[in-house]
Amino acid sequence: MNLPLFSEFSPASKEIWKQQTIKDLKGKDFEATLLWNTAEGIVVEPYYGAEDLADERFVEIQASQAKNAGWLNQPQVEVGEEKATNSQLKALLQKGVDALTLDLTKNKKIELTKLLDGIKLSETPVFFQTGGREVATVSELLRFIPYQMKGGLADDGLARWTQTGELSETYFEELTNCIRQTQTSPQFRTVCVSSHAFHNAGANIAQELAFTLSSAVTFLDKLTDEGLAVEKILPKVYFSLSIGTNYFLEIAKLRALRYLWERICGQFLKEEGTSLRRYDKANCYIHAQTSTFYDAATTPNTNMLRATTEAMSAVMGGCDALTVHAYDAVFQESDEFSERIARNISILLKGESYLDKTIDPAAGSYYLENLTLQLADEAWKLFLAIEEKGGFMEAIAQNIIQEAIEENFQQTLKALEEGKRVMVGVNKFRFDDDAFVTPPAIEVKPIQSAFKLLVNRRIAQSFEV
Repeated sequence: MNLPLFSEFSPASKEIWKQQTIKDLKGKDFEATLLWNTAEGIVVEPYYGAEDLADERFVEIQASQAKNAGWLNQPQVEVGEEKATNSQLKALLQKGVDALTLDLTKNKKIELTKLLDGIKLSETPVFFQTGGREVATVSELLRFIPYQMKGGLADDGLARWTQTGELSETYFEELTNCIRQTQTSPQFRTVCVSSHAFHNAGANIAQELAFTLSSAVTFLDKLTDEGLAVEKILPKVYFSLSIGTNYFLEIAKLRALRYLWERICGQFLKEEGTSLRRYDKANCYIHAQTSTFYDAATTPNTNMLRATTEAMSAVMGGCDALTVHAYDAVFQESDEFSERIARNISILLKGESYLDKTIDPAAGSYYLENLTLQLADEAWKLFLAIEEKGGFMEAIAQNIIQEAIEENFQQTLKALEEGKRVMVGVNKFRFDDDAFVTPPAIEVKPIQSAFKLLVNRRIAQSFEV
């Protein structure tokens, strides 16, 4: 006689499991022992079941994850002399690279025709970090590229403003022109909304998500004030996120971003009299990069472990493109070996783990679905609080965002110092190789600004003595 699998076992509810756990704890407090209270204000339980997916919003979360399967392996290259860099780029494209981020900030006299010789932007997406030269870069590209381009601009003017205090009065007008000039290239994205400034200053995940969304709304407000329709702006927007070491919460961060961004887009389109159905959800394009905030100069090979778990969080969360930084970039100029290791992390996650074959691999996980919704709720509350203060730029001007990030950074640092949080190779399991060289101190010139500036940090730096 054929019986259904596990039919001899009676169903067990979550409450039954909890009572059995309390019994096994033999007097220990259940909540103090097994509940995890995160820095984001989320309470993580030790067990989740089907009854935890009763909220109808879980269906909305899963529906918002629509995208193409897989991701682009997108390393970042610092541009030097055109011919040499061009050869480097062509070599990378033969080694498993799908897209490129080109850093033009240290060489602003580059001739793009020479730099991109033999590289067709209709086949290989190329993103340009211009250091504020967005208009000049787009104009030069349009002079010699007659076809539809893929890629975009990797500059976030608002993020740059939070770190330098400088924002041109014509910035949004110039960005509007970039959008209009590239309308015939729908896959060339010109509005980069990044989380790196918040992440690298020490924000927790809910803060990073909320502040990034608040920044994105500011872009929509400013660009519509310049006369652009929301439908023209949205396909040009993409997000660039740093991915930290909190494996499951980072997965939830990307999923929550798609869910919340769809909610925001729906509201903007509704106000414009347009249905959300006309907006392609796949336009929530997410570029992810492994964190430099958690990189360490002590026991530096552990950076490879962190980069791997961060990369896995990014692809499990559904990133569209992934940049993995070399493990030694924080204390020396990366060599061919370290760059190959970084590049191959993405390749291995595809070739050996097959994570590029599934859309939203986290879907249906009781734990991850709940984590996504709780994170979305916490980020949304913080987002609304920023909006009530007058929006992103006003919150920065009043140092509200900076003070919140600083408080979280100090709490994280204290947890590491007291051993309540572990960083392998930093405050535990540390081995200082004889060949280790302390990173040279970077002289930071004080910048006069009307508000407190966000600075790039590394949490491990306090332990590198």
